Amino acid sequence: MSNNIVNQKTIKEAVTLKGVGLHTGKEVTLTFKPAPANHGYVFKRVDLEDEPTIKASALFVTNTQRGTNMESKGVVIQTSEHVLAACVGLGIDNVLIEVNAPEPPIMDGSSKFFVEALEKAGIEELNAPIDEYIVTEPISFKDEESGSEILVIPSENYQVTTMVDFGTKVLGTQNASLEKISDFKEEISEARTFSFLHELEALLEHGLIKGGDLNNAIVYVDKELKPETMERLKVAFDKDEISVKPNGILDNLTLHYPNEAARHKLLDIIGDLALIGTRIRGRVIATKPGHFVNTEFAKVMAQKIKKERRNFVPKFDLNKPPVMDIHQIMAMLPHRPPFLLVDRILEITDSRVVGLKNVTMNEPFFVGHFPDAPVMPGVLQVEAMAQAGGILALSQVPDPENYLTFFMKIDNVKFKAKVLPGDTLIFDLNLITPIRRGICHMAGKAYANGKLVSEAELMAQIVKQKK
Repeated sequence: MSNNIVNQKTIKEAVTLKGVGLHTGKEVTLTFKPAPANHGYVFKRVDLEDEPTIKASALFVTNTQRGTNMESKGVVIQTSEHVLAACVGLGIDNVLIEVNAPEPPIMDGSSKFFVEALEKAGIEELNAPIDEYIVTEPISFKDEESGSEILVIPSENYQVTTMVDFGTKVLGTQNASLEKISDFKEEISEARTFSFLHELEALLEHGLIKGGDLNNAIVYVDKELKPETMERLKVAFDKDEISVKPNGILDNLTLHYPNEAARHKLLDIIGDLALIGTRIRGRVIATKPGHFVNTEFAKVMAQKIKKERRNFVPKFDLNKPPVMDIHQIMAMLPHRPPFLLVDRILEITDSRVVGLKNVTMNEPFFVGHFPDAPVMPGVLQVEAMAQAGGILALSQVPDPENYLTFFMKIDNVKFKAKVLPGDTLIFDLNLITPIRRGICHMAGKAYANGKLVSEAELMAQIVKQKK
């Protein structure tokens, strides 16, 4: 797998488009605006008092009838999937989406016009790495009632395969695949939404498809078209004549692809899985997908990612030759046994250091802490962390042997597990802010036996020794 760092992206300038809302039938104005790193996808309802926002998140999904609908603190956004799919498909991580209605405009029922608007705005790289979850084992969700299932397996990049079966003669089994997200614009973005005649009749009867004229939906005729239904469709869609093509769809439009329905389902998946809030590196395989199973799977993924990151333990190769051995450490630090608490430096950069200490029964502190139940004192774990941090701080000066580091403060100290004789302690410290005027502020974590054992924020000052 590639280790190249890929930075987040946003758009260069605001861009606006107008269209009709599918359910309201009223004109809607949508504006994409640039957003900073780690902002994600956020909708803003500019038609409401105080212009409240709602983050695109699976946690806010309220229902999935005729689209993915979200609500948080009274703020509602309906049919978000086509807009979000366009953002994901163009590799845009952060954008503010302003709308003056509860739903984006339906446009032609695809992501095409949103993609065109975003490209017109231009794409800009931000100085922050993308947030990506690398799939290492199969993860799945199945809706027992419908038989719909989504599975993600390890892959070199984000890929999606859909297998759909509508159980009708006019539209049977279809498949679609996207091997690279960069192909989204060409292969998926123009795939339009679709419905069956029996669904359309019910929507028309209940007045729920005011904006859904025949230019933004493929209508599959899965039952005999009665004269009264034909007349109702003519009135609803302001057409003088309506007929059924030999391929079983109404004659309002021509298919872009033979498997356009499957491609649109794939488009919906990409939009719905944007609600995870994290990019995915893995292959998604969806059987009979729909907004319900898509968003339930997004919730499963979001919870799994959150849990894993909360308990994340980085992996270090202890068999690699150290960057600094004990002799090099002693040449830099003023500490000496029995108070030298770092044995090796495994990694060091301008902003990070990884150190190691082998804890043995020979440690002098075990004599009194405690004779019958030896446990390494938490304060000494923090001291060991600080010594590793001292290596990072002193590596910034040309003559480290002439400097000392002194604690200024320690914050947010937590002890999670006991450290016992025989444990190997790994310290991982990262600068919180760049070193300025000799002030070094860093966050440190200590691991043993594949678990976090302690953590703290440390601040120290580098001071030149007076001879």
